[in-house]
Amino acid sequence: MVSRSTRSLAVWSNVLADPPPLPTLDPARARRAEALGGRLPPLLVAARRVAATVAQGVHGRRRVGQGDSFWQFRPYAAGDPIGRIDWRQSARSGREAPEGWLIRQTEWDAAQTIYLWRDGSASMAWHSRAAAADKRDRASLLLLALASLLLRGGERVAVLRPRGRPVSGRFGLDRVLEELDQARDDDDLPPRFPLPRYAQVVLIGDFLAPLERIQETIARMAAVPVSGYLLQVLDPAETTLPYDGRIRFQGLEGERDALIPRVDSVREAYRDRLKRQQDGLAAICAAAGFGFGIHRTDRPPETALLSLYMALSAR
Repeated sequence: MVSRSTRSLAVWSNVLADPPPLPTLDPARARRAEALGGRLPPLLVAARRVAATVAQGVHGRRRVGQGDSFWQFRPYAAGDPIGRIDWRQSARSGREAPEGWLIRQTEWDAAQTIYLWRDGSASMAWHSRAAAADKRDRASLLLLALASLLLRGGERVAVLRPRGRPVSGRFGLDRVLEELDQARDDDDLPPRFPLPRYAQVVLIGDFLAPLERIQETIARMAAVPVSGYLLQVLDPAETTLPYDGRIRFQGLEGERDALIPRVDSVREAYRDRLKRQQDGLAAICAAAGFGFGIHRTDRPPETALLSLYMALSAR
């Protein structure tokens, strides 16, 4: 029987024995980091293309706040300051007071910093035959494309890493690219980082680590408080386990090999375990006020990017 190699998923924990602790950083990971740096310029070109496609169908992240630009009128509500009533527009409404009173709302014009992070660990560098790109490349593409959209809208963007600095303006994307290239590639969860209050974070990875570790990370951010969005990126083979027969699964992060005599005999248990992982992620995000989504690498990146951008715009 031909042996096949794929990611030894954390979701095997209820089917196989628990894996040993992750090993320390080795030279192979340094080489992978260098390889990522070589791929980033093409990723930047692709990210700008994806962002340009999505930008045609979305508007800026407009919201009520302190600013000089008019946004909209809304009906007067009890408790509104009298000084905010637009008397001229209210007179044109043709309705009696106070039902005809209209409040003039301005648009928030203070740029907000959105912190972006993608999982760069070894497990993200794998893809099956059904996907053209590995999970790390897709996560990097989505991060850069989202940064491009946000920068176009006047926001400040920063890669979530020690000494990461917010950037803005038309040339900010090049700085995001540099920051991404310098980010550590051995962490499967975001690093501890002093986030400012009321910032937003976007976390992109496969999130197959134990739920307890993920919950601790998200709860720490929510306590600041910050809001955010967690996007789980998976290869199609990780969602369906399409293999048959006797298969040896080889881990990429120090897990023991797993020889499964008949993969079809554990497929249902595997899918149930993956669903519990995803349900757990959704519950963790809901409790923290985060959004949650799932993206497969065989699907168009534009779909995931649009969902990410619209979720941030609604907050």
